[in-house]
Amino acid sequence: MPKILHFADAHIDMANYGRHDPETGLPMRVMDFLKSLDTIVDAAIEEQVDLVLFAGDAYKDRSPAPTFQREWDQRMQRLSQAAIPTVLIIGNHDMSPSLGRAHALEELKTLQVPHITVVDKPTFLGPDDLNGVPVQIMALPWITRSGMVAHLDMQVGAPEELYAKLEERVAEMIADWLERADPDLPIIFAAHASVQGASYGSERTVMLGGDLVLSPSLVKNSAFDYVALGHIHKAQDLNEGQRPPVIYPGSIERVDFGEAADKKYFVVVEIEKGVDAKVEWRELGGIRAFIDRYCKLESDKDVTGQLQKALAPLPKLKDAIVRLTLEYPREWETLIDDAALREFTAEAFEFHLVKRPKIESRIRIPEDQSVGSMTPAELLDIYWKSVDVKGEERQELQHMAEEIIESIHSGEE
Repeated sequence: MPKILHFADAHIDMANYGRHDPETGLPMRVMDFLKSLDTIVDAAIEEQVDLVLFAGDAYKDRSPAPTFQREWDQRMQRLSQAAIPTVLIIGNHDMSPSLGRAHALEELKTLQVPHITVVDKPTFLGPDDLNGVPVQIMALPWITRSGMVAHLDMQVGAPEELYAKLEERVAEMIADWLERADPDLPIIFAAHASVQGASYGSERTVMLGGDLVLSPSLVKNSAFDYVALGHIHKAQDLNEGQRPPVIYPGSIERVDFGEAADKKYFVVVEIEKGVDAKVEWRELGGIRAFIDRYCKLESDKDVTGQLQKALAPLPKLKDAIVRLTLEYPREWETLIDDAALREFTAEAFEFHLVKRPKIESRIRIPEDQSVGSMTPAELLDIYWKSVDVKGEERQELQHMAEEIIESIHSGEE
């Protein structure tokens, strides 16, 4: 029963928060991602898995800096030296949109690193391609729109028409592979793509771009024994409790605040032809915390105390990436002590204060009336409503104002 380690969406060059490590010179956020990648590689080697399957997006940038390529290649070299067959599927962030341009993992393919297979076009892999591992992999990397047209010999049309035709061609290709497949060996369908019905995070620092969205029926084909997906950062099984498992392991570290509540995983799966796969979700430890808080100031008293209370308790802030979104009346701007907040969050890895001052709504006169046609009392009533004075208070203020206006008109002091 082959034992396979499946992970995806490493994005090891995510350096969008924090500072650099003085010893290595690497951005500390990059070191977070590399720590998770080391955990995955260590598990593969220590447990002597039969195959490592990476479902795309080694980087966030399709032209990664040589330093980041060095860090990725060192980890892949460890797998190669351990003689573990490793399949690397090209994701959208690894692929240049221009035809003929090298992708981000091109050097591993060009140098023919032992035991490393880079999949940059739709490919059927059998045991002979996988150092004798008794599995079959139908691998679908990310393909740019121009690549889709060229590889599948299609005519360019409207995007929705193109994607519909593309899925038809993908289904035909899978049907052809299934006819060629050995009926006695387990089949894995692996793709870097979106699947209809998958759940996304609420934010996307790593933009997904124009997606080919695969239908659930395509990936839930009972001919597959396991479906290994990449591209969506939220860990999920789209066919939970049924055959085959259709799994996004998710990204290996939190990328932005949209993933603040998400746990991070890789998957170890044992598969056998026609038998329910044994899937084990391995949670990655030491993931950097993202703390996202919102505060709407209702009082101008002890504003700093209100904001400190809105933040997490001090121990939770330590080494976390923290964001406080603050909504308040614009005239209270001077009451917000930025320096005090930054001192309060000094042990956080990074602190972001997002200010959203409220602009008082303008007084609007009914369309069928003009200012000159309205009495002072009527204008005041509109004003009370615009500043949200309600109930008895508004009635009392209106009554006092009418008395003052009447006294002015009557000449009283």
